[in-house]
Amino acid sequence: MHEQLKLSNQLCFRLYTVTRLITQAYRPLLEPLGLTYPQYLVMMVLWEQDNLTVSDICHRLMLDTNTLTPMLQRMEREGLVVRTHGLADGRQTLVSLTKKGIHLEESAKDIPACMSQNWHGEDMSLDQMTNMVATIDTLIKGLQ
Repeated sequence: MHEQLKLSNQLCFRLYTVTRLITQAYRPLLEPLGLTYPQYLVMMVLWEQDNLTVSDICHRLMLDTNTLTPMLQRMEREGLVVRTHGLADGRQTLVSLTKKGIHLEESAKDIPACMSQNWHGEDMSLDQMTNMVATIDTLIKGLQ
């Protein structure tokens, strides 16, 4: 077997595994809020800046419109967001938080601290985590 084809030598597999495990770790924190992890990401974008176009949200989350649109439709049915056509450009769709979506932020405020405790256990220092984030950011920039 070629050494470069071993699963244990693949960075992509490690990143895939970390992503899956992180998403799994979020599940028990997000279930009481009625959110999936991707929906939580959308909510964080809107809590940071409400009333964005679908394309703005796609850009911030690095998603395609055909991935985001069905998610926004579900979130609208659940009463978290409302979608409207832009006044200046009717082709644009604006996404805004509903009262329910705004109030959900208060319920979600402790999630980052809970996840941080999971990551910053005895095995990983804050400096190591900061360095890892910087390395991942470099990788993302290189792949774009």
